[in-house]
Amino acid sequence: MAQMAQQHMAAAAKPDWETFARSFTFERLPADFHENPYPYYAALRTHDPVHRLDEEKILVMRYADVERIYKDPKTFSSDKTIEFGAKYGNSPLYEHHTTSLVFNDPPLHTRVRRLIAGALTPRAISEMESGVVDLVDHLLDQAEERGAIDLIDDYAAAIPVEVIGNLLQVPRSERGPLRGWSLAILGALEPFPSADKLEEGNAAVRDFLDYLAHLVADRRARPGDPDKDILTRLIQGEAGGERLSEKELLQNCIFILNAGHETTTNLIGNGLQLLIEWPEARRRLIEEPRLIRTAVEEMLRFESSNQLGNRIATAGFEMGGRVFPAGTQITLCIGSANRDPEQFPNPDVFDIARHPNRHLAFATGIHQCAGMNVARLEGRIAISRFLRRFPDYEPSAPPVRSQRVRFRGFTSIPVRLR
Repeated sequence: MAQMAQQHMAAAAKPDWETFARSFTFERLPADFHENPYPYYAALRTHDPVHRLDEEKILVMRYADVERIYKDPKTFSSDKTIEFGAKYGNSPLYEHHTTSLVFNDPPLHTRVRRLIAGALTPRAISEMESGVVDLVDHLLDQAEERGAIDLIDDYAAAIPVEVIGNLLQVPRSERGPLRGWSLAILGALEPFPSADKLEEGNAAVRDFLDYLAHLVADRRARPGDPDKDILTRLIQGEAGGERLSEKELLQNCIFILNAGHETTTNLIGNGLQLLIEWPEARRRLIEEPRLIRTAVEEMLRFESSNQLGNRIATAGFEMGGRVFPAGTQITLCIGSANRDPEQFPNPDVFDIARHPNRHLAFATGIHQCAGMNVARLEGRIAISRFLRRFPDYEPSAPPVRSQRVRFRGFTSIPVRLR
């Protein structure tokens, strides 16, 4: 009888994954979702991989479906005027997000991307390396003096703010507010932001625009080198080509900081935390430092900095055995796609030598991240040099996970340095 009772208790405690998948909504997340969403993603992938969020919205979980959407920008548009009109109303957040590169289709997307990419050539990125090394070593020197570090505030967040600040030639003395503005604007991208988050995001856009107006006026008067200074390049436009309007220019400067800051901060923080949680991987990377390139790719796959993307259908389409009409709003679950066993053998194993590794952390197709190789460079240098300097670092307090769905990372990872 006791054994039977235990069996009934075990059955009652076991999650009903199919019921969960059919009823999933971002409005009511499980208590432990932010800590570990991947079992819930797996349930959706298995039981309802093309999940209806409501009559007009679906959530797509499988790698093959997410990749298909990324590679068909004509059917699956990045335009956010409808979605963000309902979400933000007539507000600074609406104007920002409907003007920035990532949430637009050609021709605006093509013009802005080409200008940015022209300043991020392989040669230009290679020339950044020594500056990133110097920055990282300076931060590590400071940490060694203290004997402890918060991997987010003192390290991961400081690196991309400096790198993007250099690319836009923002005076170093004026970079203090940049991270706060970025976090507030991106925080309002959550599926259901609170009224306070919306207010903070709108205020950040207004403050950022006020600052940029002065910075742009100064750069027009004193241009920099367009091969290295993205702001000068955006102001001048292409030789003989169309220039950006003032609104397009300012809003895409905000986008460049946001895109380069949050994802890279999360890459570095998530990566160093993974090496705490997977000590065998840490030992192997110390013994085989040449694996840093594949290790960074695995960090991007295993804990994707950006977990969600969005599209809207311009025509009817079939997916998962069902037909959906034009106007369907689609949420792409990048975090789920990057753990799909149909694409990645043993997807829940952190394998720093994984190859091939065609993850979607930077998307794919025409919207693949223009700055992805800058982020990779920062990640490789920050993680490899930290590990070389402090191979036995260990937690000094529990890490604090950011309570966000779209962007996955930490707000604090305190460690002792050894």
